[in-house]
Amino acid sequence: MNGKATTTRTKLERGRSALGPALELVHTGRAPTRAVLTAELGVTRATAGAVAAELEALGLIRVDSRPGAAAGSQGRPSHRLAVDHSGPVVLAAQIHVDGYRAALVGLGGQIVATAPGRRTVTADPAQVLGDVVEAGAELLRGSGRRCVGAGLAVPSAVAEPEGTALNPLHVAWPAGSRVRQIFAGKVRAAGIEGPVFTANDVNLAALAEHRHGAGRGAQHLLCVATGHRGVGGALVLDGRLHTGSSGLALEVGHLTVNPQGRPCYCGSKGCLDVEADPLAFLTAAGRVPGPAVSLLQQSRDLLRTEYADRAVRGAAEALIDRLGLGLAGLVNILNPDRIILGGLHRELLDADPDRLRAVVADRSLWGRSGGVPILACTLDHNSLVGAAEMAWQPVLDDPLGALTR
Repeated sequence: MNGKATTTRTKLERGRSALGPALELVHTGRAPTRAVLTAELGVTRATAGAVAAELEALGLIRVDSRPGAAAGSQGRPSHRLAVDHSGPVVLAAQIHVDGYRAALVGLGGQIVATAPGRRTVTADPAQVLGDVVEAGAELLRGSGRRCVGAGLAVPSAVAEPEGTALNPLHVAWPAGSRVRQIFAGKVRAAGIEGPVFTANDVNLAALAEHRHGAGRGAQHLLCVATGHRGVGGALVLDGRLHTGSSGLALEVGHLTVNPQGRPCYCGSKGCLDVEADPLAFLTAAGRVPGPAVSLLQQSRDLLRTEYADRAVRGAAEALIDRLGLGLAGLVNILNPDRIILGGLHRELLDADPDRLRAVVADRSLWGRSGGVPILACTLDHNSLVGAAEMAWQPVLDDPLGALTR
């Protein structure tokens, strides 16, 4: 092979190796222009242009070659880059206490379509997962879009590498249910291709927020959330979920925050899981939960419309203090550079941000030394978006290989 051919091949290989990093930069909004892409990849303008052109040819991004110059700018404006909103999608699904939801999600965390979310979750995981996959498959048939994978969020720790739901405490599934295997079987039976993934719902919420929401830019991101029942936590380190040796890290719901408190499903008592979730709030406020809407929605409505009521405010303050105690312990152990809160915890932060931050600062060494930013999650359906992120990851790692396999 002559020198010119060798140089051409080297440039081609270098460009193709940059496809994944380039796609992730556009996907997460960190490369809105070709000039930024060039700088972030550390390549020449020509290489960045070739990479962008190949991603566009794959139907993953769009390159706007005639953008208007920004006001006050000088020189020729750079081509703008954005995900292709008519491109492939992944199937994302979420199971929670009050039902399930299926969605089609494109690059950039864009939810393209969703199926109704409130259905009965029976004790048979195969039936529930079959129903949610069928709902997703119906969305896919109606969209006419190519599907490149599927991801599932479940309200349980998911043990690796088996993909089993170790402790689905708030749904009546047997401990150790092989949720990934069941989900993959239903996905294949529906004729959907691509890799299949399953993980804990709060882990996936954290991943989505880190890439598209309140966690952007954090190096050590701690996420704590309560959805329909229970409390979960997750840690994202340098852009990757920290799941421990077998997928079970950050089970923060079982931190004791009230030694004389309620019995917990885990066998202990006073755990964050039963002291700072929607049921705990409604009970503390003297409200009897109704069946019409979810516990989470009932709690949100109560906070928003009756916060002036003494019982409601007292219940909110009690939960804030317990949550703050748990967060302070996590800050002492993990030293995060940002904390984000989801579900009812986001509403509690909005209701009295000074109280929560004061409790964390008072109880944590690092909080006293300068404070850790505590922010609300910003994405709707962040666990669904996180499930999609898992399914998109093989494409982000190797766009050409994933789409031509």
